[in-house]
Amino acid sequence: MTKEQQTQIAAATRLVEGGRRPEWTTGIVNPPVWRASTILFDDVAALRAAAAAPNDGLYYGRRGTPTQWALADALTELEPGAAGTMLYPSGVAAIAGALLSVLKPGDELLVADTVYDPTRAFCRSVLAPLGITTRYYDPTIGAGIAGLFGERTRALFLESPGSLSFEVQDVPAMCAAARARGIVTLLDNTWATPLLFPAIAHGTDLTILACTKYIVGHSDVMMGSVTATPDHFEALRRTAQLYGNCVSPDDAYLASRGLRTLGVRLRQHQEGGLAVARWLADQPQVARVLHPALPGCPGHEYWVRDFNGASGLFTFILDGGGEAARTSLIDGLAHFGIGFSWGGYESLALPIDPVRSVNPWRAEGPAVRLHIGLEDADDLIADLAAGLCRFEQARG
Repeated sequence: MTKEQQTQIAAATRLVEGGRRPEWTTGIVNPPVWRASTILFDDVAALRAAAAAPNDGLYYGRRGTPTQWALADALTELEPGAAGTMLYPSGVAAIAGALLSVLKPGDELLVADTVYDPTRAFCRSVLAPLGITTRYYDPTIGAGIAGLFGERTRALFLESPGSLSFEVQDVPAMCAAARARGIVTLLDNTWATPLLFPAIAHGTDLTILACTKYIVGHSDVMMGSVTATPDHFEALRRTAQLYGNCVSPDDAYLASRGLRTLGVRLRQHQEGGLAVARWLADQPQVARVLHPALPGCPGHEYWVRDFNGASGLFTFILDGGGEAARTSLIDGLAHFGIGFSWGGYESLALPIDPVRSVNPWRAEGPAVRLHIGLEDADDLIADLAAGLCRFEQARG
């Protein structure tokens, strides 16, 4: 099948068929779990032939087996125009691997001010000591990003929607501006996945997923991935191999299994998330709801233009009150877990306090991030209604 034919196949079909090559499945539905460290060869000539082309077949367990290759292959097929995907033991490891593949001492990196906090920590604690400068920018800058490019700017890191506050960036315009200057673009696309936003088709060079979230979908595996264009995949693969990045075949199997139901799960996350978000927007105790699919969210027009739908993660801002009132709301919730991460089948509530470098975070009251899982939306709304009553009583 040609690349053009693959592009024409609907994403839902790619989810089912991706990574299921006959040589990896041998007649069964799912690629099996191949656990291996040492690979045995028939003779020295076979060993040397494998060493000469270590990415073309079984060589050593760290380079992967058909279990990992099947998942990487399936993720690549979801991004028309991609050359390949590398897997990492966590989303943070994927971000680190992607950045280290394009940056060297003396380079400058531009990062969205709304970026995931561990990304900010990596820039501060790892890149800075290596002599790589990080500068933060307002995520709503759009094509104006061109005015921030300097002689040492090597890469532009985007996260759309932004972490915690969900600003949607004008990714195509920003990638076009970067490409005109020879600057590499990287996007953390975990919120949308390639189903809702095929990043490479919109101009991104490297697209990053915390597969821990929606790809796995069951809150039981840590994993990340980076999918790259032909111009950047070899450097990405070389860097990942030099740093010894690999994932467990058992984890890769679970991620492949989760991937098959990604489409139906995202539709449910979207439906439940929008029902809850719209209800919250009408409550007197709520000042604002930050959900990309709602008109009041910064960059909503880009979500309408570029995205195929919404996931289940968003934030709402309470109208006044303090930490004690917010805690009263969250602690009494019956159907929401309190914990980090998201993307699983269960709903979560998390108190958040965004950190900013360019524009200080200002809000009418404390903020709560919700992940809407696969529960009945009416049950979740009733739970939140009781929580808002507790908040109102505690707020006084």
